Amino acid sequence: MASVSIYLNFMGNAEEAFNHYKKIFGSEFSSPLMRMGDIPPRDGAPPMPEADKNKVMHVALPILGGTQLMATDMLESMGHKLVEGNNVTISLNPDSKGEADRLYGGLSEGGTDSVAPHDEFWGYWGTCKDRFGIRWMFNVMNQPQ
Repeated sequence: MASVSIYLNFMGNAEEAFNHYKKIFGSEFSSPLMRMGDIPPRDGAPPMPEADKNKVMHVALPILGGTQLMATDMLESMGHKLVEGNNVTISLNPDSKGEADRLYGGLSEGGTDSVAPHDEFWGYWGTCKDRFGIRWMFNVMNQPQ
């Protein structure tokens, strides 16, 4: 069955972020968290620095409606550079205003650029940038009359 996943890059705090998200969404990782140290050594490649071995290679967490949120830590030792921006927004469409408020409350805690969920002409809407630099949007669409 086809599905959609959202993949996020972090600069060393993917595990912290995903433990936070796990608490908010009340779900568990869909497979064991994989660490950079689990990568088999490659012929001719320099050894991985000890500090990088505990970083997250891959993590996946089911959130709403069958969507998987996935992530990895980027490694400066491999030339990776994370640039936070506004190019990723995760749009959540919960079933109720109460659920939108609960999700917003958890995700906006310690964050910035927040607009609390409120009634708009199309439905109940809000947005925030969480404390990890990830943008979230909340939509509860008006039901047809």
